[in-house]
Amino acid sequence: MKLVFLDRKTLAPEVKLRRPAFDHDWQEYNETTPDQVVARLQQASVAIVNKVTINADVITRLPALKLVAIAATGSDNVDLDACRNAGIAVCNIRNYSESSVPEHALSLMMALSRNLHAYRDSVAHGRWQASGQFCYFDYPVRDLKGQTLGLIGYGTIAQELERMANALGMKVIVAARKGQTATAGRLPFEQVLAEADILSLHCPLSDETYHLIGEQELGLMKPDALLINVGRGGLVDEQALLQALQEQRIGGAGFDVVSAEPPPADHPLMQALACPNFILTPHIAWSSHASMQRLADQLISNIEAFAGGREQNRLV
Repeated sequence: MKLVFLDRKTLAPEVKLRRPAFDHDWQEYNETTPDQVVARLQQASVAIVNKVTINADVITRLPALKLVAIAATGSDNVDLDACRNAGIAVCNIRNYSESSVPEHALSLMMALSRNLHAYRDSVAHGRWQASGQFCYFDYPVRDLKGQTLGLIGYGTIAQELERMANALGMKVIVAARKGQTATAGRLPFEQVLAEADILSLHCPLSDETYHLIGEQELGLMKPDALLINVGRGGLVDEQALLQALQEQRIGGAGFDVVSAEPPPADHPLMQALACPNFILTPHIAWSSHASMQRLADQLISNIEAFAGGREQNRLV
């Protein structure tokens, strides 16, 4: 069985990626461009990808392919319907970053609530000395205790974030799907937008969730509310967010994901970095060493299960 990892560089070099416990030919590349995918997967039984796109055109040109093993949870880079039609199995990684991502989301909330970024920059530019006082109050500071956290999406990560938020004395509310009737334990989508002091997104990206938060939704939020996105960049209309930040119609935002990664220099979220109440990190919420090692171990376990005729973490 030939296994090809097309973008090994998406895992840190120190992560140990053990070889599967069956006879195989292993080949890996640090990164792969779209025009290299088909050539590198010729005769491959298993394609291992993190961000490389496997679309319908690629699939039709790879008759030997039997499994796409995604080295991530998100699957929007793989055409699942095309794989299903071609009889190609697809598996992904699950619940590996249930501590790392919620902690990152919480860190963004804390940093924005206390305006750490703005205060650090002002100190670096001499504001403390200029103040002539032991402290100064240029930016508002809020406690998380007593704040209402609204969750959009309620999987493993959101549930762990809820546990952390409860420990800090926050009130947590969970939104029903947009356009659907609220069920037990959920509030209407628009009500959560209106009541949340902090809104945190934990949805997969799909046609249904693309631009889930746009100009209209931002307008429903409190003018001092914070928006946290550690899910997918496409969940938010980023141009609308930039305008809301520039016009001070939102309290602040912390993002770890962008619709284009890496974003070009003129991307709306790169422009938003000029706002003191915006934080952007380079999609690293998931990347604690412990989380990446769990991902790597589960990736190989998924492939071994496939080789042994067992279904594990299957999307197809």
